[in-house]
Amino acid sequence: MKVSHYFEWEEYITGGHAQSVRNQRKIMDRAGLEYTTEPDLTADILHLNNMGPKSIVYARRARSKGVPVLIHAHQTAEDFEESFAFSDVLAKPLRPYLEFAYGLGDHLICPSEHNRSVIEGYTDTQTTVISNGFDPAKLEGFEDLREEYLDRYDLEPPVAFNVGHVIPRKGLESFVETARSLPDIDFVWFGYLNPTGKTIDRVLRSRKTQRLVDSAPSNVTFTGYVEDIRGAFAAGDIFFFPTKNENEGMALLEAMACGKPPVVRDIPTFEWLEDGKQCLKASQDFASKIDAFRDADRRQVIGERAKRKSEEFTLQRIGDDLVQLYADFAAKKVTS
Repeated sequence: MKVSHYFEWEEYITGGHAQSVRNQRKIMDRAGLEYTTEPDLTADILHLNNMGPKSIVYARRARSKGVPVLIHAHQTAEDFEESFAFSDVLAKPLRPYLEFAYGLGDHLICPSEHNRSVIEGYTDTQTTVISNGFDPAKLEGFEDLREEYLDRYDLEPPVAFNVGHVIPRKGLESFVETARSLPDIDFVWFGYLNPTGKTIDRVLRSRKTQRLVDSAPSNVTFTGYVEDIRGAFAAGDIFFFPTKNENEGMALLEAMACGKPPVVRDIPTFEWLEDGKQCLKASQDFASKIDAFRDADRRQVIGERAKRKSEEFTLQRIGDDLVQLYADFAAKKVTS
């Protein structure tokens, strides 16, 4: 079995989307599957990870040749909103585009049940939920970086932290305003101050993002890109993730795996997390939840529960599901 595992615009896309693709390739490497990163229609399966125009062309060609097309439903119009300049405007035509694009697949892979429920409003293409997962090996040794990163950013525990692109959809305003109401707690956001970290992002960064960053109180630190992301999980004590819309949340899984208790927005994406057991949830008043985690014992108890829950999402646990899906669809090509 050979998989054509194509990620259009791979050189430009970062964050959880790119990490998901890397995770899929790790799974294939560990399973000994043959694959190419080019759109190759001699393969048994065409697996597309970003439905740009080239992917649409190859999806149509593959279907005409009887090559099964799997599409990873990473993007939704809802998830695209409040990301960068003009994203709210572009989200409107994005939905019919994605409805058409996802309709070209024989099967869609959704990273969560919430994502599947959204995608079912786009197309009647069959779906399978397979988490983006996370690789525990990526986090090994994070504890050893704690003092280095606390010193680097002049942080005093307990530290409330987030990891990811600094964009409004991720709950930037809630992050800043919660920090403003708790001036004696350090808040730090590890990650790009823009969508891709490249020069063009001075143009792409929205005015709202710039305003919120510029107006943030002195107890908020925006680190920008961090080369060794283990340092973020080492320095942070409370994972504060007030995102408004998320397909799954890979950084959340990684934080949980490090035993960091999460404070998340109460949205459908996180229905798999139990409030008060593996996390604390809020719709508006995040400050009281952060304040509750001043108690080190409570952080430890919920952090340990979160860590155990995260074990359901390791690449080792989810890998068999992806490999089996490939095998099922490769057989369809052989028998068709």
